[in-house]
Amino acid sequence: MAAVARYDILDTPADGSFDRIAKLAARMLGTPMASVSFVDRDRIWAKASHGLDGAVETPRSPGLCATAILQDEPYAISDARTDPRAAEHPLVRSAPHIRFYAAAPITTADGFRLGVVSVFDTEPRQVTEAELDTLRDLAAVVMDELELRLSAMARLRTERQLREHFEGFATTLQRTLLPPSLPKVPGLELAAHYHAVSPSDVTGDFYDVFSLGDGRWAFFLGDVTGHGVAAATATSLTRYTLRAAALHSPDAESALAELNTALLNDPNVPQHCTVLLGILQPLPGGGFDVTLAGGGHPPAMLLRPDRHPRVQEIDLLGGMLLGAFGDAHFESRRLRLAPGESLLLYTDGLTEARPGGEFFDERRLADFLTDHVGTGAGALMDELVDLINGFAPAPEDDVALVALSVPR
Repeated sequence: MAAVARYDILDTPADGSFDRIAKLAARMLGTPMASVSFVDRDRIWAKASHGLDGAVETPRSPGLCATAILQDEPYAISDARTDPRAAEHPLVRSAPHIRFYAAAPITTADGFRLGVVSVFDTEPRQVTEAELDTLRDLAAVVMDELELRLSAMARLRTERQLREHFEGFATTLQRTLLPPSLPKVPGLELAAHYHAVSPSDVTGDFYDVFSLGDGRWAFFLGDVTGHGVAAATATSLTRYTLRAAALHSPDAESALAELNTALLNDPNVPQHCTVLLGILQPLPGGGFDVTLAGGGHPPAMLLRPDRHPRVQEIDLLGGMLLGAFGDAHFESRRLRLAPGESLLLYTDGLTEARPGGEFFDERRLADFLTDHVGTGAGALMDELVDLINGFAPAPEDDVALVALSVPR
């Protein structure tokens, strides 16, 4: 029974290879019926049958398969009506009224008999030694099929375990590239979200918010080209270099220039990246003075409930891709983030998604945000997460989001 369980064959769907063996057994021995059966604790279960009108299982009654499984060699009954071993078997006493029966055991390499290849006839007859050899060979073919099937299942289990291990590793690695939690900035509400397309593919979207130590705060969001280990390497270098550069550089543009130099000088990081870097300075009357510098990144969105337009793109078109050119230059803008206003940063996985077959571009994003002007960062992020989760088809690239808002 343990050997039968090891091959995990009981109650499995029909299989063409076993069906062909049953048909071949009937044809080669000239019988109207044949089966490939496995013996369970209290039943005989047919993996394949020919001419038996869909019979799948019978009780484990002695006389036919249940007796044949106990034999080392092929087993035969010439006339079941007169053979004391089988005369009382239900398949002999009632339909299909079996008279002739022959079977060879399906035996594992370590000597366990799992089942039998059987042929049946409704007329008595004698079996030849050559026919028993044929059954013996067909039983060996069944065993070969079982071994191949077992090997394939073991390989699939191993691949699944490796995939689960890799997905867990990738998820952990991705998590290390993002801040574990957002800090508490006095007078500011923060929210962030990372939508991963695949847990097994490390991508290059990143963000961070941190103190500069003098009452100012820095935040950034970016996107490294590519996927996998190379993207993870570039993301790690970018995030920590930008953190250090923001702490000692005189302005945001200088910090981006320092990151550009670091990316160009590291031969192990062939990737480029886009970045939005912001510096927050609290204002005495509430709100923040914001300097926003960009390097090739999609525009930030400023949500202003008391202004027109209510949603404004903060586009830094002069900022160049980082890690691509030694003479790259970057652009910055100053703005005031007043009470009731919010600022949204995002990666292009959002605007390049195609819900309904059309790009969800900056215009459609601005239209969506217009309906949520005046919403705090947390509630706005919840709305954006619901929006992304409802995309059909889903985004093909990861999406990173950071929202900042000043409560009224």
